[in-house]
Amino acid sequence: MARTGTRPTSRDVAEAAGVSQAAVSLVLGEKWRGRVSEATAQRVREAARDLGYRPNLAARNLRLGHTRTVLLVVPALTTEFFAGVYTGAARVAAEHGFGVVLYPSPEGIGPARDPFASAQAALDGVIASSMAADALTAIRGDQLPLVMLDSDPAGNLGAATVNLDIADGIRQVAEHLLGLGHRHFLHLAADVPSWTFEVRARELAARVGAVPGTTVHTARAPIAIEDALTAAETALRRHRATAVVCDDDKLAAGAYKAVRRLGLRIPDDISVTGLDDLALATAIDPELTTVRLDAELFGERGMRALLAVLEGREPDGGDIPVELVVRASTAPPPAL
Repeated sequence: MARTGTRPTSRDVAEAAGVSQAAVSLVLGEKWRGRVSEATAQRVREAARDLGYRPNLAARNLRLGHTRTVLLVVPALTTEFFAGVYTGAARVAAEHGFGVVLYPSPEGIGPARDPFASAQAALDGVIASSMAADALTAIRGDQLPLVMLDSDPAGNLGAATVNLDIADGIRQVAEHLLGLGHRHFLHLAADVPSWTFEVRARELAARVGAVPGTTVHTARAPIAIEDALTAAETALRRHRATAVVCDDDKLAAGAYKAVRRLGLRIPDDISVTGLDDLALATAIDPELTTVRLDAELFGERGMRALLAVLEGREPDGGDIPVELVVRASTAPPPAL
């Protein structure tokens, strides 16, 4: 009988069934066929059920070298976007018996301290945003099955890459503003060394540059409202622009403050666009024209790609579509 007040062990099951602990392991691990009789297997199952015995899966997984745990490495959670990525990844992980440990790189980007005594012993795989890729070296995540998010598919560290169609998002923004008649642009760019922001700059320059008589000036700022305010105000004093294209909704909020500090009105004097469609986009006035990114679907696809890698399958391909949401922050430029 199991000891009162303690969790029953495999030894208790063995004693109750009159068999060895090895036989209990074989039966409960479904490896008994051809090694113990059907009658013995039934006796072990009944003893385990009567005692309320549950295998210690954590200990068993550690012995096997698998903990069914995935690390999600993202920039510091300064917006709800990466919270959505986590929600999507965790939902798919739970459906397959995995857990997700969220690890925000403390400084947003750059190196981070190892959250485990031994990452390789504690994890089955890693999903990482390219914005926090430098953290991978510190935690040895680049030595584990790895899926990269928003990363250059031609030169990333991972076994698979999952991307949002950011290039198409910028194309939609540019075509919207060009269609309204804008020809002079300020690109308020994220001052972050990441592939996804390089794509935004490249696509904006290509789309706008294809139209005669256009100009694009670039100002860089960390993804913070006050930094964006300073950068946008300085740039708008120096360069003629009727539209400000921002890499992120928080940068757009800073641009709003800069425009108003200069005595201008949105969208009458100048249009502003963002990218992400955070809650912030509808909290500012006028509401922000921006590109909607499905953060939860992004996380789901990242987790499904990692499961495919772990199972030796080819992950699904194709970028995740994005959508321009036109609101009140964009209008035709003022007549000259």
